[in-house]
Amino acid sequence: MNLLSSIRIALAALRLNLMRSVLTMLGIIIGVGSVITMIAVGAGAEARIAEQINSLGSNLIVVVSGAITSGGVRLGFGTEMTLSEDDAQALERDIPEILMAAPGVRGSAQVIYGNLNWSTVIVGSTPDFLTARGWGVVQGRPFEQADLDRAAKVALLGQTVATTLFGNADPVGQMIRIKKVPFTVVGVLDRKGQSMQGQDQDDTIVMPLSTARNRVLGASEVNRRAVGAILIKMRDGADMHAAEVQIHGLLRQRHHLQPAQDDDFWLRNLSEIAQAQEASSRVLTLLLAAVASVSLVVGGIGIMNIMLVSVTERTREIGLRLAVGARSRDILSQFLIEALTLSLTGGLVGIAAGAAASFTIGHWAHWQTELSLSAILLAVGFAAAVGVFFGFYPARKASRLQPIEALRYE
Repeated sequence: MNLLSSIRIALAALRLNLMRSVLTMLGIIIGVGSVITMIAVGAGAEARIAEQINSLGSNLIVVVSGAITSGGVRLGFGTEMTLSEDDAQALERDIPEILMAAPGVRGSAQVIYGNLNWSTVIVGSTPDFLTARGWGVVQGRPFEQADLDRAAKVALLGQTVATTLFGNADPVGQMIRIKKVPFTVVGVLDRKGQSMQGQDQDDTIVMPLSTARNRVLGASEVNRRAVGAILIKMRDGADMHAAEVQIHGLLRQRHHLQPAQDDDFWLRNLSEIAQAQEASSRVLTLLLAAVASVSLVVGGIGIMNIMLVSVTERTREIGLRLAVGARSRDILSQFLIEALTLSLTGGLVGIAAGAAASFTIGHWAHWQTELSLSAILLAVGFAAAVGVFFGFYPARKASRLQPIEALRYE
């Protein structure tokens, strides 16, 4: 008996008990659908994190100023301006692996255009800030060193601010007021999306550091060159951990900190944090897929039970086939094909169910999902393996029946 005949007989046997076959496949359908859905949700989360990593820029280390203590309570980092533009210049000069170090200040202010107003984040930095962040300008131009030197009243708008104040109109060349100071919009930044903390990175205005400090956010009375943070971009191929040690040592030396004293700054490798989150997301995806695959195993047990029942019900049929010349391997292949047909058919229906579930989750829950070919092939391959594994025992039992005993079976 050839393979085609075995498949035809298997399909005919399954059609005779259609409802039972459908119910048997239900476990495989749920298992494959769950695996595909979980992998799609996990892949969407990984893609989202990858976008956030790209939005941060690559090879970045951020140094934030220290914390002050008020009323016996130590406030968070960035509340005391312990860093300065001189620190940034020293880092760039003394550590060869540093490509650029952009000092900056940050605050919030009300921006007004016509009869519209909007509260947004103000970032003051050097022209290197945009390069370090990989932040392009889609309209107009970025600010330049000349703007920084003369504290020019120029501003770059994030996409959210530009859309809120100007709608679809071109904001370049328009005048806005920030804390009653008139500014000329010289450019619009490229869209960045949400940060890893869920903040809208496009809800911001970027301007020269000198302008922000002298005209909008105010300067420190103690040190007029003080800044809130330094964004450091390392050269390609630089050892980030070694660079962190050098930066840490140089800043402690410049700030005259004794060995027993705590740091008056906070240093973090942004790429490392982002990669850690990506790795966590990948592990979570694998965990969810592993949990979902339990349904496949349960479905396989269901197939084995039904196949054992089928062997018992068709004992006389098996005996008759053996008596007219069928070989044991023909019986074995026939029942294996029946089990495989059940699992593969369930797998195909499960793919459709998983795709529909992924689309529904993405549409209604606004979660990013990605249905991949590798996930489909993995789920179907696992379903086929389950069918063969759990179908082998009933098929082997059927193939070992003795013709005489099988024909006498009542």
